[in-house]
Amino acid sequence: MTRWAPEDPSFWQSTGKRVATRNLWIAVPALLVAFVVWQVWSITATNLKDVGFGFSQSQLFWLTAIPGVTGGTARVFYTFLGPMVGQRRFTALSTLVLIVPLLWLGFAVQDPQTSYGTMVAIAALCGIGGANFSSSLANIGFFYPKKEKGNATGINGGLGNLGVSVVQLLTPILITSSVLAIGAGQKKANGSEIYLQNAAFVWVPVVIVLAAVAWFGQNDLKVASTPFSQQKIIFRRKHNWLMTWLYIGTFGSFIGFAAALPLLIKTTFPAYSVATYAWMGPALGALARWAGGWIADKLGGARVTILSFAGMGASIIGVINFLPGGSDSGSFHGFFLCFLAAFFFSGIGNGSTFRQIPVIFRGQHLKGLTEGTPQYAAALKQAEIESGAVTGFTAGIAAYGFFFIPAMFANFAVTSAMWGFVAFYASCVVVAWWFYARPGAEAPS
Repeated sequence: MTRWAPEDPSFWQSTGKRVATRNLWIAVPALLVAFVVWQVWSITATNLKDVGFGFSQSQLFWLTAIPGVTGGTARVFYTFLGPMVGQRRFTALSTLVLIVPLLWLGFAVQDPQTSYGTMVAIAALCGIGGANFSSSLANIGFFYPKKEKGNATGINGGLGNLGVSVVQLLTPILITSSVLAIGAGQKKANGSEIYLQNAAFVWVPVVIVLAAVAWFGQNDLKVASTPFSQQKIIFRRKHNWLMTWLYIGTFGSFIGFAAALPLLIKTTFPAYSVATYAWMGPALGALARWAGGWIADKLGGARVTILSFAGMGASIIGVINFLPGGSDSGSFHGFFLCFLAAFFFSGIGNGSTFRQIPVIFRGQHLKGLTEGTPQYAAALKQAEIESGAVTGFTAGIAAYGFFFIPAMFANFAVTSAMWGFVAFYASCVVVAWWFYARPGAEAPS
């Protein structure tokens, strides 16, 4: 589409809203399935030892962490590639390539002799599913006017994030279904049979359909078509780095806890079912993201962001107090409820930070300019370009939380890792208040 003016009320009502809505609701399921691929190892890893794979507990934590490295790195590239290629085409192609790790994983888990190196390679490829988030969120931001960006990105990101819960909820069901199985089942020590390949194979036709729907149903916006030379300026913008710091705290926590929680439950409270509980936290966090974007549109992003970090810090302190230690067996229900609260506040912060980004960059670029002038129009376009790039870049760096949180649990005592998270959240409160929320803040948002 060569003309796109969502801030023009007549254009928005006659054309823009309809087109934006269609693109949003195609983007949501495509992003959800991308998250399924990204997170499939969080449940698959918990079943490998049961069917004869001789991997250590530390190796299993690493398998859940590795997709975070490739996902975060690929997100940075996807941020800039989407606007260069065209988001319709890029959404379709980046969805279609997810078939490769799904097929490879489906065949590999059927043979307990599959090497650990092969499993690492598959986990790394599954990480590219997480990269779709950056291109998708940056793209949807272009379609909506300022007053609706928080809600739109909250819907896209929040419902897309539900892929984490979908994979953790459905995988235990899918792997016990012989009806869906392609290939032989795997015997557990208790004599029962499961079909780990189902966790991967069942999504292949879904990926193909969603890629086709994106190809034929979405739009490329000329206004969003941007060469890298115009996007790379964000690396010189202070607020790019500050918002990256904050988003590491919100989304990095959400995705890292989602990846680590199944194994954390299994190793810390082995009497409780991973399948029953693990999916609930990510589901709550994903839905809270939607609410966070909407609330931030009403109350201001910075205030909501500060609230989210305060809540996350308090929640993790609660988790620490309920962990087993010494002769104390701990309390699973206290541990789990506090983790649910941490997911909830991380979701709220995910929505509010992404609402802050376009507000900050509009404020910086339009300061002192008169609406309706050529200078104002040029500054507004540059603000949109930079907002999209910053949204994708911050999402890319924050995705490393997927790697670092499971890696910290693999290498440090759980309690020590948790206190490190609390200290980080305190630093985020300071950054958000000083630069964005206090009276006279440099970039109120």
